[in-house]
Amino acid sequence: MDDVTDTVFRRIVADCAAPEFTMTEFVNVDGLTSAGRPKLMHRLAVDLDTAPVIAQIWGKKPENFKVIADEIASGVIPGYVGVDLNFGCPDKSVLKNECCSALQQSHLRDKAVAIIQATKDGLDGRLPLSIKTRLGFDKIDYSWHQLLLEQKPSMLTVHVRTTRQMSKVPAQWEAIEPIVKLRDEISPETKIVMNGDVQNKSQGIELAEKHGVDGIMIGRGIFHDPYAFSESSPWEQMTKQERINLLIHHMTLHDKQYPNGERPYNPLKKFAKIYINGFDGASELRDKIMHTNTVSEALLLIRS
Repeated sequence: MDDVTDTVFRRIVADCAAPEFTMTEFVNVDGLTSAGRPKLMHRLAVDLDTAPVIAQIWGKKPENFKVIADEIASGVIPGYVGVDLNFGCPDKSVLKNECCSALQQSHLRDKAVAIIQATKDGLDGRLPLSIKTRLGFDKIDYSWHQLLLEQKPSMLTVHVRTTRQMSKVPAQWEAIEPIVKLRDEISPETKIVMNGDVQNKSQGIELAEKHGVDGIMIGRGIFHDPYAFSESSPWEQMTKQERINLLIHHMTLHDKQYPNGERPYNPLKKFAKIYINGFDGASELRDKIMHTNTVSEALLLIRS
């Protein structure tokens, strides 16, 4: 998730209850192969990670996917167990540039295949390739998933909404089942993972068993419980101070990881809604945090 799943937050989540793997924010391959590369490399930092990490990439030019895939697979960009292609982001600016979930449209599918092949060429079998996508652009379109499965990815993650639906309607969990059947026919080795409105591990296991998928991805559910990947979350029973201490830990790690302002402070404030809730005065404290301008200022407020 953009401005969320950096190495700091991935470490927080892993310390609470580690998932089998995590993914980076999506990182633009065109930017990584340009003069702007130094400004993007913080998105690929894995300094604090303890769980396996997959690098999530996106962009316009297939040749740049090949370059970055090769750098990740060869260890020039180190620390990854796989590469994931983001074919699912519905952001308007991304769609305007004919990237990510825009590639689901019929007139852009040749480009999608070219990106997949270029990334495979860059990886050269050294790391697995996965793809993250949606149910379709305007409507559910299983011909898109058939095309992706024909490319034999190691894993296909499907957010069970269309691009137009974004996250404005409930996830359509049952819509994954025809994709599982396609997988069985076309690419039996591909793992099918479902994403959308999954709140915790126990719910994920139940959904996986019901709909026949191999795994579940939790995204926004982590905002409700940083222990979402645990067998039995202690979050509801944790005290006000324990929750506040977790935010302090997060902010402190952020300050140490980005001492030169590699990542701005403002997006960090959004994490207050994870930790500062469920106790008297939480909304007032969150509001005060939102009006701070630095980590030091926020920590002074929180500790006062």
